[in-house]
Amino acid sequence: MKLYYAPGTCSLGPRIVAHEMGIDMESQRVDIKNHQTEAGTDYLKINPKGYVPALELDNGMLLTEGIAIMQYLALLSEEQNLIAPLTSFDFFKQEEWLAFISSELHKMFSPWLFHPEYGSDAQRVATQKIYARFNYIDAHLAESSYLVGDQFSLCDIYLFTIARWSSLFEINLAPYPRLSTYLERIAKRPAVQAAIEAESLRIDKSSPQTWSGQDASDLMG
Repeated sequence: MKLYYAPGTCSLGPRIVAHEMGIDMESQRVDIKNHQTEAGTDYLKINPKGYVPALELDNGMLLTEGIAIMQYLALLSEEQNLIAPLTSFDFFKQEEWLAFISSELHKMFSPWLFHPEYGSDAQRVATQKIYARFNYIDAHLAESSYLVGDQFSLCDIYLFTIARWSSLFEINLAPYPRLSTYLERIAKRPAVQAAIEAESLRIDKSSPQTWSGQDASDLMG
């Protein structure tokens, strides 16, 4: 398998899943501004959507969208616990969180990541919405170690991947101590650190939810 990625984008999520599961996966970097792979291929011919991640299977089939890729990887082995049994209520709670993070948090960063031309007014509105979502998550974490009970899962990987963008756009996490502690705990997982190292990113040891080695403009496709 081959993962098409851009450092520090949401493609980090599938990479973390692969490391958690011990999946040996090739990866190829994509310049999402110019839609070129590091091999010099027109990325739009691989993925017409133009963004990452994309997962190319050994048989040539292509899977896009980070949530779908993470779930596909998580189901490759029944011995892993990143996804709850498909008939359990926890599975649907995980689906609920994946949908929430995607629609209510991930896309709230759009005025910076995808549409800086929207200007400061859109960014200000998005910031307030992000703070509201973080407040909700912080309150939820008062009752459980992870998003769904005490089991680390795909939705925790997804939240970690997206919430870490806060440091790039000066969104303060200090008012959310439970969320901050949660992100610090996830950042210390060996698989997460291996995924970060693979993308040449760095974590500030004094504040693990803070990242360096990346410029915010790198995320804008």
